Amino acid sequence: MASFKVRKTYQEINEKIKKGNVVVVNAEEMIDIVEEKGAVKAAQEIDVVTTGTFGAMCSSGALLNVGHTTPKMKISRAKLNGVPAYCGLAAVDIYIGASELPDEDPRNTVYPGEFRYGGAHVIQDLLLGKPVVMEAWAYGTDCYPRKYIKKDLVLHELRNAILLNPRNAYQNYNCAVNSTSRTIYTYMGTLKPHFGNATYSTAGQISPLMNDPYFRTIGVGTRIFLGGTQGYVAFYGTQHTSDVPRMPNGIPTEGAGTLCVIGDLKQMDARWVVAASIQGYGVSMYVGIGVPIPILNEEMARFTAVKDADIVTQIIDYGSDYPQAINRSLGTVTYRDLKNGMIRLNGKEVPVTPMASYPRALEISNILKEEIRKGRFYLGEPQATLTQLTTGERV
Repeated sequence: MASFKVRKTYQEINEKIKKGNVVVVNAEEMIDIVEEKGAVKAAQEIDVVTTGTFGAMCSSGALLNVGHTTPKMKISRAKLNGVPAYCGLAAVDIYIGASELPDEDPRNTVYPGEFRYGGAHVIQDLLLGKPVVMEAWAYGTDCYPRKYIKKDLVLHELRNAILLNPRNAYQNYNCAVNSTSRTIYTYMGTLKPHFGNATYSTAGQISPLMNDPYFRTIGVGTRIFLGGTQGYVAFYGTQHTSDVPRMPNGIPTEGAGTLCVIGDLKQMDARWVVAASIQGYGVSMYVGIGVPIPILNEEMARFTAVKDADIVTQIIDYGSDYPQAINRSLGTVTYRDLKNGMIRLNGKEVPVTPMASYPRALEISNILKEEIRKGRFYLGEPQATLTQLTTGERV
C-alpha cells in the first residue's frame, strides 16, 4: 500500500459537506493551488475537485416504460416520431438509441447539409415536454392479445424514463484531420481536404477521467452530474481500456477509459441533453457530465492538477487511416496547442475547432461545486472502482 502523508475517507468528506465546511474547487482552479502550495498542502486544504465535460456522445439512449394498454400488449416493434426503438426487453419497455435514424433516412447516400431527426431528438423532445408519437406493433398472445397501438408519449406521464448511456466521457480522444483531395463528413465534423482543418473533442484539463487517470475514485456507484441532475456511474463503458501508452503523469496518449452512466430522465434539463444533427454523418447527442473527485491523498491532488500542456493526443487521418481501422498516428499534439486554435502538421499551419465545449464543461464543474458546497450533493463511494472491475481485483 502506498505511503501518503495525507489520508481522508469518503465518510469524512461527506461529513464536511453535511456540516457546510467542505472545501471544493474546480479542476481549473486546482492547477494554480497545487503549483503554489504543492500536492501535500493542497491535499490537506482541498476536499473535492469538480470536473466537467460537454460533448457529442453517440453511445447514449433512453430506457422507457411506456405503460400497459387495454387489452395488454407485448411490444415487438415500435417507432417514436418515426425513429425505431428496440423492444426485445419486456412487454412495454423500449430503448431508444441516440444515434438511431428513421427507416426512410437515406443513410447510405449521405447528403451534406441535410438536417436529420433521430433518437437524440426524440429524447430532447421528451425533455422539452413535447408529445412524442409512438406507433407499436406486436404478434399477439393469449396474455398480451393487442397487436397495434398509436399514442402520444409525454415524459411526465411515463412510469419510468431512464437515461442509460453505454459509453460516455471518453478519457482522451483523437485529433481528426483529412489528407485526401475531397471534403469528408464525419462524427468529428466536416474535415477539409489536404489537411485544411483539424477537430478534437475533449475538455482536456477539466475532463473527468483526465483528473483520475487510473480510476482510483471512479466506479460503480460514483455519484455524478448527469444531464442537469444527479446520476451515477453504472459500470465501465463499452470500449473501455486502461492498457494504453501513458505519460509519466498517468494520462493516456490515446482513447482509453469510458463510463456507462445512468440517471432519471424526468429530472434532467434539456440544456444538458442536446440533440445534434451532424452534417453528412447522422445524429448524436451532447451530454453534460460532471464528476467530483475526492482528494483522499496527495496523489489525487497531483492528478487533479493536470494541465492542457501536459496532455497529448494522437493526430489521426480520418480520410484514409481511420476508415481502414489503421488509426496510424501522424504525430501528437497537446491540448494547449489545440485550444490555441492552430497546430503545425507537415510544416503547415492547420486551423483547429473543438467538437466539445470547454465553457459549458467549466460551467458544469462550477454547478457541481456549488451543489456540494450547499450540501445538496454528497460523494458516492464506489462499490468497485473501474480498475478493480477490469483487473478482477477482489473488493
